Amino acid sequence: MYAVEEQDPSVISNTQLKSDDNTVAGAGDSSRFISVPHSPENEHRHMKQEPPPVVSNTHLPLLRKSHSLPLISEDLPVKNKKVLEVLTFMESSDQLRRGEFRAKVKEFFSKNESSCKVRFFMTWISSLNSFSEKEFHSIETLFSTHPKGCLLIVSNSMDSNHGRQILKPFLEKGFRVTSISPDLKYLFKNTMAESWFLKLTRGDLDVGYVPLGQNLSNLLRLCLLYKFGGVYMDTDVMVLKSFSKLKNSIGAQTLDLDSKNWSRLNNAVMVFDKMHPLVYKFIEEFALTFNGNKWGHNGPYLVSRVVSRLQDRPGYNFTILPPMAFYPVNWNRVRNLFRGAKNETDAKWLRGKLRQIRSQSYAVHLWNKQSRKLHIEEGSIVGKILLNHCVFCNSSTTKSVASI
Repeated sequence: MYAVEEQDPSVISNTQLKSDDNTVAGAGDSSRFISVPHSPENEHRHMKQEPPPVVSNTHLPLLRKSHSLPLISEDLPVKNKKVLEVLTFMESSDQLRRGEFRAKVKEFFSKNESSCKVRFFMTWISSLNSFSEKEFHSIETLFSTHPKGCLLIVSNSMDSNHGRQILKPFLEKGFRVTSISPDLKYLFKNTMAESWFLKLTRGDLDVGYVPLGQNLSNLLRLCLLYKFGGVYMDTDVMVLKSFSKLKNSIGAQTLDLDSKNWSRLNNAVMVFDKMHPLVYKFIEEFALTFNGNKWGHNGPYLVSRVVSRLQDRPGYNFTILPPMAFYPVNWNRVRNLFRGAKNETDAKWLRGKLRQIRSQSYAVHLWNKQSRKLHIEEGSIVGKILLNHCVFCNSSTTKSVASI
């Protein structure tokens, strides 16, 4: 039996937060959805807490001496050796290769400038051993809906012969995708992230128990959008519609059940212009309020805090989309998307939910922490979406991903 979704379609189907002349197809009266500033205490009254983080499947290499981070002392305490280990994994130890990041990004987008309709960014901070069919399917749906789009995967592990083999099937189809190892110093330069990163590399920062890689990913996505502009998307997101008409947008994850205003935003999908002032404020908030001991504090909670303070101020010009845009089910009900129908009641729910998603959602976040071990059952919503958005239909390509 499927749980009834907490989001009432009659309330959110035609609503969005708007700014100036930003419009989205199907948008109706936004006044019912516009939020008033709220406090974290009020937010927690209306929703469950997020679960504690699941330990990442990242396989870090053995700690080795790195010439890429000269500010890090070899005499650091053990806890800060872990910082060095994570940074060594995220960046190339080759300073020349790392310094090529900016030029490579510029070349990739310039080369495709006339045909690159939408710029997409993903980050991958895990080993290639954990890159599965689900991540491959995410890229499939992206190019199924954006055949003229460009995807840049910022990743040290993907920027390798092994990683290029994973992406090769897309390149052979003519899609524009590449992976480039990041230059964190360049990406953080001239933002508040620069001073935060300096503290990190000097060992002057308490990184906490939340995996540092997770928090660096939160910061990295913000700096990519600020430096280059485009769409950031997690690797566990299925794309259903073109993003070409979205501009300076972020999605609500949950609604307040009483007011129907948003109660939390999420940073798994974000669309922003280069050097957008709201993204700058996100980066500033990260640097000034960083807390490595609270899950979500530097991610979903961060964007929620900043927007709650700034949404009514002039000069920011952004749109908040309703939960159906990117998060049609919350993390605690995502398994319903992977299940096939067991009876007529299930089948009725599946048909209704699939119609709702197809009509109102740009993308579907699959909450990989909760869904990564779930099997895609025949007749499930995820299964039907993948059938409609496959690039390698009736192909053995995806089955070979794990063996590359």
